[in-house]
Order: sequence, then C-alpha cells, then structure tokens
Amino acid sequence: MKQVVQNYKSGELTLLDVPVPACKPGGVVVRTLYSLISTGTEMMKVSEASMSLLGKAKARPDQVAKVVQSVATNGLAATYRKVTSKLDSYTPLGYSLCGVVTDVGAGIDDVAVGDVVACAGNEHALHAELNWVPKNLYARVPDGLDPRHAAFATVGSIAMQGVRRGEPQLGDVALVIGLGLIGQLVVQLLVASGVRVVGVDPDPSRCELAERLGALVCAHPGAGVADTAVGELTGGHGVDQVYLAAGGPSNDPVELAAKLARDRGTVVDIGKCSLNLPWNAYYEKELDVRFSRSYGPGRYDPSYELDGRDYPIGYVRWTERRNLECFLDLAGRDKIDVEPLISHVADFAEAEDTYRALNEGELKAVAVLFRYAGAEAADPEPPVVRVPVTVTDPAPRAAVRRRSGPVRLGFVGAGNYASSMLLPHLTERADVRLQHVVTTSALSGANARRKFGFADASTDLDAVLSDEDIDAVFVVTRHSTHADLAARALRAGKAVFVEKPLALSEAELAVVLDAIAESGNDRLQVGFNRRFAPLLRQAKAEFGTRVGPASVRYLVNAGKLEQDSWYNQAGSEGTRFAGEGGHFVDTVSWLLDTDPVSVFATATPGQDDLQILLRYPDGSTAAITYATSGAPGFPKETLDLLADRKVLRLDDFVKASVHAKKRWLSSRLPKGRDKGQRAELDAFLAAVANGTPMPVPVDSLVATTLATLAVQTSLNTGAPVRLALPARAPVPNGAPA
Repeated sequence: MKQVVQNYKSGELTLLDVPVPACKPGGVVVRTLYSLISTGTEMMKVSEASMSLLGKAKARPDQVAKVVQSVATNGLAATYRKVTSKLDSYTPLGYSLCGVVTDVGAGIDDVAVGDVVACAGNEHALHAELNWVPKNLYARVPDGLDPRHAAFATVGSIAMQGVRRGEPQLGDVALVIGLGLIGQLVVQLLVASGVRVVGVDPDPSRCELAERLGALVCAHPGAGVADTAVGELTGGHGVDQVYLAAGGPSNDPVELAAKLARDRGTVVDIGKCSLNLPWNAYYEKELDVRFSRSYGPGRYDPSYELDGRDYPIGYVRWTERRNLECFLDLAGRDKIDVEPLISHVADFAEAEDTYRALNEGELKAVAVLFRYAGAEAADPEPPVVRVPVTVTDPAPRAAVRRRSGPVRLGFVGAGNYASSMLLPHLTERADVRLQHVVTTSALSGANARRKFGFADASTDLDAVLSDEDIDAVFVVTRHSTHADLAARALRAGKAVFVEKPLALSEAELAVVLDAIAESGNDRLQVGFNRRFAPLLRQAKAEFGTRVGPASVRYLVNAGKLEQDSWYNQAGSEGTRFAGEGGHFVDTVSWLLDTDPVSVFATATPGQDDLQILLRYPDGSTAAITYATSGAPGFPKETLDLLADRKVLRLDDFVKASVHAKKRWLSSRLPKGRDKGQRAELDAFLAAVANGTPMPVPVDSLVATTLATLAVQTSLNTGAPVRLALPARAPVPNGAPA
C-alpha cells in the first residue's frame, strides 16, 4: 500500500510502498476515504525538514538540548550515530482521517466491518491507504455526515479541547488570535456555546471567513479594529478569554492577549507561538495562562491510546474519544460547518505535488484533503434535500401585539376540513372573533358566514391581509397554494396557521423562509395536530425521560381514495404522502424530542404502500409504514416506541399503554378519538393572544417538511437522503408592542 513519508535529513517527501498493517487485538483496520492535511502542524514539519542542520537546530532547541544531554551521557560518537540515523529515517505524516472499517481485532464490539469511522493520532491516522487504529482513537461517523467533513474530527477535537480549557460561559466575550484551521474551528465552537467572538489575523480573507462563520468582528492585529470592538463589547473591561491559535516566532500574540484580556482573564495556548510573557502585563491583571494538550485527556498516555483503557466518565468527562464523538455529533447536526474551510481536495496520488505547492506558497489554503482511490465509489455522496433560501440578512423581529380582547381571525378557505375540524372548535369561544372569511366563490363565503358567524365574507384576499384588526390568518386551501398564501400573510404581519403541508417542494419552502427573513415575522404554525393529542401526551409523560436511542414503528392504514378525490391530483397538489405524511414525521420527532437527519424510502409497485425509515442524531430510528392496501376495518394509526427497556403503545388515539417496571393503561372505557385539533388551536390562540412563542419552533416545521419531501427523492434515487436544514440566521429581537 502507499503512504506519505518524509526524510527529515534530506527533506525528501514521497509516496512510499509499505506493508499492509496487521489487524491486532484492541483495534481495527481502516481503509482511508479522506485524510486531512494540517496546514499548521504538518507544514511546519515539512518546512523544517528542508532546512539545513543549523536551521533545524534553531527551529527545535528542545531537541538540541536532548542531544547535548546525550553527548554528556553517551559520548559524542555514539550520539552522532544515533542522531544521524534518526534524521535519515522515513517519518510518517498525517493524524486526521475518515475511512471504512475493513477488519476488526479481538476485543472490539462497538464497530463492524463496513462502518464509517473518524480516526485520530499521528501514529494511527496517517496519510496512508490503510491504518490500524486502536479503540480509543476512532469514533463512528453519524449517518448522513459527509466523509470529507468527518475527516476534520481530530483537528476539531484539538479546537474543542482548547475551548474546554477556556471554560467559556454564556454571554462571554472571547478573542481568537490566529484564524487558520484551528482558529476557524475555535470561532465556531465558541459561537455555538453562546460566546461573542472577536478574531485577529493578518490575512484579510481569513478574517472574512471567520465573520461568515459567526465571529462579530475580525481584523488585522495591528489595525486597532479588534481593540475598539473589544472595548465596545465589554464596556472597556476586556475579553473573558483569549485563545492563541497562532504559530511562529513572534511574541505579538501573547502581548496582544495581555492588552485585550480583562482582569483575571484566561489565556489558552492551543497553537505553537512564542510565549515570552511580558511579566508586568500578566502579573498586573493576574492572567490565568493555560495550555491545551492536543485532542484531550488520554493524549500521550499509552494505557489509554494503545491499551484501550478508558477513563471513568465520572472523573474525566471529556477524553480524546469523547471529544471526537462530540465534534462528529455537532457536524452531523450542522452546528459546525467545515465545508467553507475546504480550500482544495487532491487525489492521494498527487500528495507530493500538493505538499510542494503548499510549502512554496503556490497553494493558499485553510484546509486540504486527500481523496483516496475508491472513496467516491465506496461512499458516494448521498442525495441531499435543502432549501434554496435567498435572504441572508434578516429583518429585525417584528413587534408582537398582545391582544387584550378577543383574538380576531381571518380564514382563507372554508372547505370540508376547516368546516368539520377547525371552525366548530372556534365558533363558541368567547376569546375569539371570526372576523373575515375569504373563499374562491361568493356562495361558499356566504355559507361560511351563515354557519359560523363570520363578521365579513369576500373573495378578496387583500381584504384580510390589509385589515389591521385581524391578528391571525388561517390558510385552509388546496395544498399547492399553502406556501404562497402563508408567505403573503407573514409579510402582512399576521400570525399564520397553515394546514399541512407547509410546502410541496424545496422551492416553495424557501418562499416561506424568505418571507420570515424579510419581514422579521416568524409567527407560524402548521397543522401538525397529533403531537397535541391528549392521550398521546399522557402516554409520553407516563413513559418518562428517555436516555438511550429509541426504535419507533408507526403503521398508517391509510386506505384507498375515492376516484374523484383531489388528493389524486399529484401533478398539481403533490403526492398523497406529501400532503399527509408530515403528520406522522412530526409525531415521531415530537416523541423523540429531536428532528431527523436522513430519510430512506421504498415502495410497492405504483408507490401505493410506502416504507419510510427516519434516522435521528442520537441514533434513534423510526419506521413509518404508509399503506393503502390494508383492511378498512383495521385501526388507521398504531404506534410503538421502544427504548430503555420500556414500550409505549398507541392504538388509533383511542387506547394507549406503557409497559415498564410498572404498567400503565389508559381508561378501559373508550373515549372519542381526539387527535389534538382542539388542543392545537388552544396553544396557537394562546400564543397569539399573549405574544408568546409559537407552539412549534420554525426549525422543527422546516425539518418535518424537508423529511416529508425527501421521501419522494429517496424513492426516485433508491438511496438514503440527507436533510440539509438551512442555516437560518437568527431574527434579531425587536421591541414588543
């Protein structure tokens, strides 16, 4: 097999044929898909190798001290032979990769052949086609995470350990000095932790990148911009932490750290820069200087790294491996975005030219990946559904009105569902005024006005949207109109209740999200009512808090449609599952308290019966069977949730049970089938009246809609589909009315 090696004496860097590693007990053999070049650490080693002996000595005074000690102990001749022999040997490069397990050693039971893992270690995650990796230096890659992104896990863990050493708290202000690969990751981790970040770097392109990834202000260290920003953000006190992610011989980083840190602030050294601390500056502020050692606890401990002896979590919460797992989890949930950091992807066969281009400055890069033969075939890029949003600069959040009197409602549409499932719950309420109904025909509007007591009826949508007395608009129309009508109502400043589905395509979903961003109005609810069903809520409460991953089975005996049903108009109104499936996805996601990350679907001929598999970030899975071929007399919906040696069972919203140490059964006397419409309306109207958040976050509505749309994509491609939720910038707060 091929491996990148370097001769430290001559500086020669080459792809060398080396033996295939054996699969030893306590580890696995991994075939590399992608490995990451550390443009800081690795390139420093490559650069040093090309120096003269005198240059090497100046660059590594620590090694010179060891040589002097060896001369004193072993004599000059023996020391010379030892040093020249070591310099004239090939040394490996690389320490961060993603690959596929090809062999499993004795004692390993947490992965199997074929699993995708991220690997760490400068002796075990090398730039090589195959590596043997001990147990504590690999972590399973979450489903749906791009292998290229998983290859960042080791450098991500280095950044994460640095952030942990700083012990940031919500609301802190931090300064990151050096915005290379590690610095960019530190910025994102701090932002994800609720920290306001200022960055400095002499490269303006890196400053711009860090600002795109969440830093508030980034600038050249000598420009004074960072000083001003720190003063404004901290009231002149200085930052809570400084993270040194820079390299080189300059002492400027530690001097800038002392200047901009607050009294008794923390300075964390993650990189390898000069640490000639200005004593007075550090003493007067009593700064706490901390070092961050590589990927975390366990590093350089042979019993941990080679023998696989883990540290008890009660004593050491975050070890090397747990940091790897944490970073992969964040990347898998799109909380960390490494895609903008990838400057170049080179085939592994081009390794020599790639290192040369980096070392000579021909290739300017934050991160470079090697792609290995068979990487794309072994792990092809899965289909992705994403929302093509166009608004990236959201308006301030619109002021929310508190309604002292009845909530005034406008209805767009008054068909069968609105007339049978929504309006009957609203007509008798003293806290609601049915203000205006808009229908496509005048007669429909007149009928709705007569039956439900609307104050006005018309065929003019603008009459509802322009009426400042109307607090909320219900969109209860054909599926193909939902997204456009909801977006128009949001732009008009109304709270919006739109019956499912929210959208029939990613483009339609983007229309809604763009309306939210442009208007600052995110007062949106979709009619996913099952999560509000009293019986299901009681069953979830009886089940209790879930600890481990869950398995869910949801059988929907949908039945056949009448020939004249407009649900059959798939060309204009979307498929039947696109219209109804969001109910079942939302119910499962609510039960699991998280949103799905991938979808796989298969079907019988004609796509009459669907089997849908949802995967969730914590490893939970849900299988939804949406079938039209079942017996009409069988219950429509049955659901089982299994986790933590407990089972929750729901029988068509009539009966429920929880089987655990203590068994719970709902009332043996069947009650009416309550699927939560009334409770959902109660929650929505309370949010409108009180100006409180909507019952379901917009991000969850989007995730459910994307998952529903991904079913058809999976059916078309025959592959699992990854869900790429839009990175919605938070809508800035506006003053409440």
